[in-house]
Amino acid sequence: MKVLLINGSPRKAGNTFTALCEAAKTLEQQGIQTEIVQIGTKPVRGCIACNQCKIKGLGRCVFDDDLCNRIVEKLDQCDGIIIGSPVYYGQPNGTVLSLFQRMLYSAGHKLQNKPAAAVCVCRRGGATAAIQTMNMPFQMMNMPIVTSQYWNIVYGREEGQAALDSEGMQTMRTLANNMAWLLNKIHAGGKPDYPGREEWQPMHFIR
Repeated sequence: MKVLLINGSPRKAGNTFTALCEAAKTLEQQGIQTEIVQIGTKPVRGCIACNQCKIKGLGRCVFDDDLCNRIVEKLDQCDGIIIGSPVYYGQPNGTVLSLFQRMLYSAGHKLQNKPAAAVCVCRRGGATAAIQTMNMPFQMMNMPIVTSQYWNIVYGREEGQAALDSEGMQTMRTLANNMAWLLNKIHAGGKPDYPGREEWQPMHFIR
């Protein structure tokens, strides 16, 4: 089994990375493979609602000029996902939101039923609002949200300070242990045991 961790911070070795590394280390100790993907500093376009991914049945975004499709390619090999982001103005990094929205729309079928968690790192406040924003897509995609002993928040401003947040680091370890436990339950029979789903019945409220 494997968990994909996305570092939504442009700082490669910053506090978000520190938090994700703590979770990844614990997952590895539980026998779960991990991979941390850096979002980096290059632009990531937002979804422009062209719908070409659906019309053409691509299973990926029609635009191939950033890392979105590189991560989509990894979704077939992962069994769970953790997305980490710094908090900017009480919100997740806009780049990671653009990335995740395009992933969900163009390749959401690859994420259905896979356990997920959001992790936020902040200097002082705004993390709970940011986590709520990041969790909402998980709920729409039938992705079980993995919990911890507290909201998945780590505090720190300067690079490396997150490691000094002893409760935050423990929260990351608890999150990882819960993720490993859930994955082991889902895969206990040798292959994923997901619940059946009714066919989606969308409706609009404008008549």
